[in-house]
Amino acid sequence: MQQVVAASVGVAFDVGPLAGRLTGIGAGVAALRSVLATDDRVSLLPYLLSWRAEPGPNATRLPVPAAVAHRLWSRLDHPQVDRWLDGAAVIHGTNYVVPPSKLPRLVSVYDCWFLRHAEQAHPDVVRAGAVLRRQVATGAVVHASSHATAAVIRDLIPHAEVHVVHLAPLPLPDPPSTCPIAELDGTDFVLSVATIERRKNLPQLVRAFGMVAERHADLRLVLAGGDGDDRLAVDAAVDALPTSIGARVVFAGYVDDPVRSWLLHHARVLAYPSWDEGFGFPLLDAMGSSVPIVASDAGSIPEVTAGAALLVGPADLDGLAGALEQVLVDDDVRRRLIAAGVRRRAELSWSATADGLVELYKNLAYGGRT
Repeated sequence: MQQVVAASVGVAFDVGPLAGRLTGIGAGVAALRSVLATDDRVSLLPYLLSWRAEPGPNATRLPVPAAVAHRLWSRLDHPQVDRWLDGAAVIHGTNYVVPPSKLPRLVSVYDCWFLRHAEQAHPDVVRAGAVLRRQVATGAVVHASSHATAAVIRDLIPHAEVHVVHLAPLPLPDPPSTCPIAELDGTDFVLSVATIERRKNLPQLVRAFGMVAERHADLRLVLAGGDGDDRLAVDAAVDALPTSIGARVVFAGYVDDPVRSWLLHHARVLAYPSWDEGFGFPLLDAMGSSVPIVASDAGSIPEVTAGAALLVGPADLDGLAGALEQVLVDDDVRRRLIAAGVRRRAELSWSATADGLVELYKNLAYGGRT
């Protein structure tokens, strides 16, 4: 086998997810960019498609509006972007979409909920899925954040070439010394950190909380996350609770990192009952904050938690309520889950993520001759 030596691989790297308020994907892309920026095996060439976001230092803005590009790229292989990405040997689309190009292409995929449930997704998201399918069909390679996601991709997009590279914990600041949400000062609470969208299964969590709250008079449920497509269903679930219990559901909205840190360090349990997950950064946040986890057994969650959570089926209401109750009252279970979480979190690192992706970049750039 021929040996190829290169100082670095030029990687056109999509920084679009860093624009605006960061989602979990945005935070993950930011962490990945940070570790790769100091890696002498690659030379990052940041680019973005959005015309509304500021491109940032040294970033190339592709001269096609995202809405127009997605409509075109879902049906055509034009415009190709090679002329605007001088120096790139590989293009890495970090958020489901990678543009057409003669260069080797890698596209990161996290969860596949919108591919399975297009009727529940925004039209812009559906178009992104169409772009993903076409680009994979024309040779783009998929980076999956978990083996669970990889299995779904292979099922939904037959013949896709998929490689799994796990992500890693995000940095979490020290919590503030004082309670940032007055009504939580001195109270116990179950915490959810998730956008209020259907995939997160939060109406089920509200119903389970209602069952547990009857035995814990001061317990609250905190929903920390911006509104999404399931807010009406969550409101209806709260309204169905007895008034005294419904009043203990706290909608914290989108929270910044310090507030999120305080919530995680003071919660009795993190509840994560999603219908699907591609990775699940809040799970690692909880492990780093010594908080036990109750979660569903869907998507990547069993893979990411690896024994550091009590898992139940996402449709199992009694099981979810029972798991919450167990973690709230059984100190031995709490200690076991917290210790397992510390061990599991230590097994995941951004340096390992970088190693996996650099190997992919090199294989794509050099045709496997590394």
